[in-house]
Amino acid sequence: MSASHTALLGLIAGLTIFLGLPIGRMQSLSRRRRALLSVISAGILLFIFWDVMDAAHKLIATSLASAHASGSWGELVLRSAMLFGGLALGAFGLGFAERWLMKRRPACPIAGGSSLAPASTVTETAAIAEQGERAALTVAMLIAIAIGLHNFSEGLAIGVSARAGEIGLATTLIIGFALHNATEGFGIVGPLDGVHPSWRWLALVGVIGGGPTVLGTLIGYRVSSPPLELAFYALAAGAVLYVVVQIMGMSIKRLTPQLVLMGLLIGFSVGMASDLIITYAGG
Repeated sequence: MSASHTALLGLIAGLTIFLGLPIGRMQSLSRRRRALLSVISAGILLFIFWDVMDAAHKLIATSLASAHASGSWGELVLRSAMLFGGLALGAFGLGFAERWLMKRRPACPIAGGSSLAPASTVTETAAIAEQGERAALTVAMLIAIAIGLHNFSEGLAIGVSARAGEIGLATTLIIGFALHNATEGFGIVGPLDGVHPSWRWLALVGVIGGGPTVLGTLIGYRVSSPPLELAFYALAAGAVLYVVVQIMGMSIKRLTPQLVLMGLLIGFSVGMASDLIITYAGG
């Protein structure tokens, strides 16, 4: 399979993330239902975290087996440091990114006792609503970034398989990742909490979340590097973990513990079901 054909199939796999994004513009959902959708998206992200950490663990386990056989522990120590350092960088880096995105939010005006108080109250209410919308869009953007890191590592797997001549495996990965990425689009818009984004904004987060699949495919086709894979696995896992905490903090106030648990289980199951297609067909 040529590099151009591999890139084209990687593009198809990445663009399926757009299939779930239009849900973000549905106006008929209540706030409670949207909160449930947010928890379901958190369940999908929890599966992604588990899936990414499992792949990272396999790379660490390979280094451990090599160290045990040769007596040289340098590679194991280096990869372990990359894993935990990447986790911290992914989680706290996304936290810094959120604060940077939110730092320009408008301050609420202080209402006084003058005759302009009613107008001030209206302005204050509008400012609070704007801050809430901005916060929801920021969280969704962070989810897109976290998923983009994850999809980059998926693209690496597609590229490596195609270059090795494993056409059947590469095709299977593309189909499986395409189905999986469709659920990730839903995961991005789940926490919007009543905010109706523009089509332009949805296109942007789609490119951020799905575009790295193509980039990873191109790099994986030309470069096979376990340390590079490990670095992006760690960054993706840390970023996903941060986003899950943010989603749960927003949603748990509006849902009962039973609904939260149900949503997490549904999301995790959806993520696992899409991933099993890859495992079954490729095994």
